[in-house]
Formats: sequence, structure tokens, C-alpha cells
Amino acid sequence: MSAIHIYKENRRLQFINAGLVLFECSAGLGPNPVGPKQTEGDGRTPEGTYYVCTRNERSKYTLFLGLSYPSPADAETALSRGSISGDQRSEIIDACDAGKRPPWDTPLGGQIGIHGGGITEGDGLADSTAGCIALLDDDIRRLWALTPLGTPVIIHP
Repeated sequence: MSAIHIYKENRRLQFINAGLVLFECSAGLGPNPVGPKQTEGDGRTPEGTYYVCTRNERSKYTLFLGLSYPSPADAETALSRGSISGDQRSEIIDACDAGKRPPWDTPLGGQIGIHGGGITEGDGLADSTAGCIALLDDDIRRLWALTPLGTPVIIHP
């Protein structure tokens, strides 16, 4: 089974298949990368388990692999905080259970993905997204070729 692992602390992305790292690169994050994303506009990159739910080859950021954020776990946490309604929670869970894109228009934010257009800063990529994972254009092209819809994406702190 293939999966993408993103390690926020190290700003690294790995594509792993059958226990082997087939591809690894630097990754830029949101400007406030510590901690999980909680609301739209907080500048954080989510943490948890997601899947690739959309693929946009016409993105202004070279290529865009949309992630299933918010996840059911994000929805449960947000409901307990009072950030979303029970209906919004149900919509998120139903979409994820069906392997679809969850609603991207809740107070939790959305349109989180892995994309190109990353800006380099020193030895790595700048944390200049709104919460996405930014790669250099050559790196997103390599990842794109490896990543079908449904690919699991695990974002580690």
C-alpha cells in the first residue's frame, strides 16, 4: 500500500510504497505550522490522516492534490469546541465515508492540498501557504505521477 507521509517539524514529504521510500523532498507549510489546523485563516497545516480527494492539473500552483481536510476526527474535535454544527459534522463524515471531498466551506477551512509553486528560503521551502503543503514544481510533478485519488496522506506534527 502506498502512502504520503508529511513530517511538519522536519518540513519533509515522503512517498512510501510497501515500506520503501520511493520519493522524498522538502515541503513548505503554512506560516503558523505548530499544532493542527483548527479554523480557516489560522495559517496552520492540518495534522492527522487524510486521503487525496481531488487532482487539479490546471492549478495556479502547477499541480494540486486536494486533501480530505477536514476529516471526521477534525469534525469531532470542532463539534466538541462548538466551532461547527452537528449538520456540518455529519456532512464531513458522510463525504469521507463515501471517499469524496468533504465540505471546504465550513469554519474549519478547506482547499488544503499538496501543490507546486513552493518558494525556497535558505536550505528549504518557505512556510508561505495558507495551510497547504508546497513543493518545488519538479517535486510535485514527480509526486503527481505516483499519486492516484484515494492515496492516504498522513501529516505528522
